[in-house]
Parts: sequence; structure tokens; C-alpha cells
Amino acid sequence: MNSRNSFVVGITAIVLLAVAASLVSRQVSAAESAVPLPNPAVDSAHAASGTQTAVVAGGCFWGIQAVFQHVKGVQSATSGYSGGAAKTAEYEVVSTGETGHAESVQIKFDPAQISYGQLLKVFFSVAHDPTQLNRQGPDEGSQYRSVIFYDNDEQKRIAEAYISQLEQAKVFSRHIVTQLAPLKSFYAAEGYHQNYATLHPDNPYIAINDAPKVEHLRQQFPDLYKK
Repeated sequence: MNSRNSFVVGITAIVLLAVAASLVSRQVSAAESAVPLPNPAVDSAHAASGTQTAVVAGGCFWGIQAVFQHVKGVQSATSGYSGGAAKTAEYEVVSTGETGHAESVQIKFDPAQISYGQLLKVFFSVAHDPTQLNRQGPDEGSQYRSVIFYDNDEQKRIAEAYISQLEQAKVFSRHIVTQLAPLKSFYAAEGYHQNYATLHPDNPYIAINDAPKVEHLRQQFPDLYKK
């Protein structure tokens, strides 16, 4: 996340405005593709009220967490690390891009209110750009890769089917590079990373990169959006 820190610290007001226009334009093109994303043709069956878990990664976890905190049926969204070992699940170490970890978000959700497939639709629609390889916006490195960490065979089946469905529908102008990987462990990030977008709305990084994602969620998914 060194690139994220330097982005916030080193940019001037004039450059900030120029970058904002460029990045917002890029995010709009990713979040509002020429063809609206279809509902998943393969999805989980309606379940009784309870709690299930999904883990996804797609760039800085601040923005992914912020999006899912505003989705109805989501009970909690936690920033953290997945894909590497417990001993390397630390901010400064993960930032090297050499740990195997991706900045991830663990989503606890009520399957009676929202399905796993619907969560993936939000993930692909507004949370990130699934066509960017090992980067999102100003952040670059394998720790920012797009990944779905599936928890069981059903999640794997739904994710595989939805990626195939999106590719066939050609809703993105470029190939989807999202990886599928079994969830081995999730390690919560340091406390100062939790709820970062909510607690720091005036941070230039948040204003440029993450606030638009939440706004796209509100616009594109009014039935799923919660304040």
C-alpha cells in the first residue's frame, strides 16, 4: 500500500483534480459497462435466515469494505488478508507484494436477504474492475489482484458460472482476470484499516477512488442499497 500512501501525501491540489477526473472516468467505464450485468443464471437456493461468509479481493480493501457495508443483507464486512501465511498477514509485509496475500474483505451475510450470486453481481458491477490484472486504479501489485476466495463447492460453482456468463455476455470490453481460489484462511487487518472509508470521507484517496463506488451502488442497486 506504499502507492496508496504516496498518492495521498505527494499529490498537489491541482494534480488531484486532474487525477480525480481521470480516475472517476475510468471507474464509471468499469462500473457502468455498455451492457448492464445480468443476474447470475446459477445461484444459491433461498435459505433460512442465518449467516454465511464470502471473501473477495479487488484492489484496496477500503473501497470493497465500504461498498458491502452498504448492501442490504450484509451483516458485516471486514478488511483483511487472504492467500498467504499467517506470519505475513501484516500491513507492511503484504504491501511488498511478495506474500501471496491479497487485500481482501470478509463478508458475513444473511442468505435469506441476499444470495451469494447477488453479492458477486455487486462485486463485478461496482466494487472493482475485474479486467485489471494485479492492480486497481492507482494501486499496483499482486496484493491488489481480483480474487474470489470460495468457501465451498457451491460458491466455486456459482462463481465459475457467473464469470463464464459475463464473458459470454461481453459486458466488459476486456477479458475478466478474476482468479478463483479456495479460502484457506482470512486474517483481519489492523484496526486502523477497519471502516476506513466511513471514518475518513475527506481523505483524497477515498474521495477519488472509493466514494464513487458507493454512489454507483446506490444508483445501480437501489433495492439493495442501505445507508
